[in-house]
Amino acid sequence: MNEYLPILIIGAIIGSFSLFFIVAFALVKNKKEDMGFDRNMPDGEILRRLMVYARPYWKSFALALFIMLVSVVYDIASPLIIGRIEELVKERFELSYLFSLVAVYAGLLLVAMVSTYAQAMILQKTGQKILSALREDLFVHIQSLSHDQLNGIPVGKLVTRVCNDTNAISMMFTNILVTLVKNIMVILGVLAAMFALNYALTLMVLCFVPFVVLFTVIFRLFSRKVHRKVKDGTTDINTYLSENLSGIKITQIFNREDRKMGEFLEKSYKLQKAKQNQIFVFGIFRPMVYMLYVSSILCLLYLGGRGYIKDASFLGQTIESWVIVSFYMYVNKFFNPIQTLAEQFNTLQSAFASAEKIFTVFDMEPQLRDEPDAIELETIRGEIEFKDVWFAYKEGEWVLKGVSFHVDPRQTVAFVGATGSGKTTILSLICRNYDIQKGQILIDGIDIRKIKISSLRRHFGQMLQDVFLFSGTIRSNILLRMEDVDDESVLEACRYVNADKFIDRLEKGLDEPVRERGNNFSAGQRQLLSFARTIVHRPSVMILDEATANIDTETELLIQDSLEKMRNIGTMLIVAHRLSTIQHADNIILLSHGEIIEQGSHQELLRLKGRYHQLYTLQYNKMQLEQS
Repeated sequence: MNEYLPILIIGAIIGSFSLFFIVAFALVKNKKEDMGFDRNMPDGEILRRLMVYARPYWKSFALALFIMLVSVVYDIASPLIIGRIEELVKERFELSYLFSLVAVYAGLLLVAMVSTYAQAMILQKTGQKILSALREDLFVHIQSLSHDQLNGIPVGKLVTRVCNDTNAISMMFTNILVTLVKNIMVILGVLAAMFALNYALTLMVLCFVPFVVLFTVIFRLFSRKVHRKVKDGTTDINTYLSENLSGIKITQIFNREDRKMGEFLEKSYKLQKAKQNQIFVFGIFRPMVYMLYVSSILCLLYLGGRGYIKDASFLGQTIESWVIVSFYMYVNKFFNPIQTLAEQFNTLQSAFASAEKIFTVFDMEPQLRDEPDAIELETIRGEIEFKDVWFAYKEGEWVLKGVSFHVDPRQTVAFVGATGSGKTTILSLICRNYDIQKGQILIDGIDIRKIKISSLRRHFGQMLQDVFLFSGTIRSNILLRMEDVDDESVLEACRYVNADKFIDRLEKGLDEPVRERGNNFSAGQRQLLSFARTIVHRPSVMILDEATANIDTETELLIQDSLEKMRNIGTMLIVAHRLSTIQHADNIILLSHGEIIEQGSHQELLRLKGRYHQLYTLQYNKMQLEQS
């Protein structure tokens, strides 16, 4: 049978190079087009940055690798033990020796099972710790970004980064990396054991590896496409659902349920087809590899059996029955890791792609930072001054043009003007949500850029037109996790702003549940809760941006009374379209196209007979018509 030798040697050489190709395929840096992602970061840099989070747990990974060696030893030793047991049964040796081998095998199997469980638990716990640290750092970093940066990133994308992408990375730490190491060790160990048993049969097995490589390359080619289509389809349907569930009331009002259902079914069908294609690709790959495995088994049985039955040597080596049995098990243990490695390439690259996206967010430097010499302000009097302030959201498109004004402590100042005149922008600049391009903004005579951002904002209380309430209770929304405020202080704040009028009517009072965005309360009730939230935090400067818009007349009277009380607390800055709500302001500033055109008290501006007088007359006449 020596005529097989040249063919086997050539096939084995090709197979060895192919095997090296498969292992290297999992480790080398991939090109940017892999997995359909636009990669800007080398795999080495991604891995290095990920290892920063894994480094504190290196002892856990080392322990997992040590425990893993036990299961590797089992994978390599078990076929030899089974083969010897077969030989003992066939030759009818002493039962005591047979029982000893069975006991050794059972013990090794039990130890392998325990080690596999221990390894899985260690990796899962360690992976979750790493995932939690990464997710917390990402969330903290997102919170540090400026309003301008957050406005430019879709919320759904940030949610995906914090949740989905971190989960993909978790798989890498809990399963993929250790499994890769284990599979490589099993392949090398099995090959060594096979060569030690019978080099000729080992050469025969290696002849099948080039076909595995071919199928793996083809599998990756098609799997990359189907993964991309499934991901695109999932993103498309999630985006559609998010938008249409938020606007479902509009859909019902215009009776467009059937139309929206048709659009949803179309997107759902595309995702279904993509999923089916994905299942088809994976359904083809495994049977093809399994076919090679079966083919290698058939060749093993033919060549090994032929040599054993004729009681002759095969390529100079005598083949015994227990060798064939051991080889049968080794072939299975040889092909399984190769198949697993091929399938995990995509998962590994997907994890790297998710990490690259996460680190892209990390690499976004916050536009607003504290100056090195920024100071803490324990208290402020509430004096505010704008000195020739110029500001633009986009370069060259000025929203404020040389704005200058002065606000005395505990003074009430109102800003009025048409939409886009710069009223809300002024309030955002005072809290340093954005940085100005020219000029200076002073708080108590100190440039706000010389004050730490957290310290500056701590002295401001903002009440906006669109009140945001978190899921929880009325108490948790008023306190916003302040632990040092008792219920009496909360109730006092509610009474101060007239929020107690409706809270007392609720069954659970302050413990009344608040649903998503507070949709179980009216707009006026939400506004009163925002007033109470502001009062509890005891700000020195209060900002009201259209806080009296979109509310009923009864609630407006309560809010007007609340505003009168709040004027005694500190400096108050108000933006309002309803001029009736700002008549008692100490100073009214009228803006137009980012410039101040008039300012003074209500009576002073009426006597000027200027633009404010025109606006007040129009609103007054409109109100008279509505009442008549």
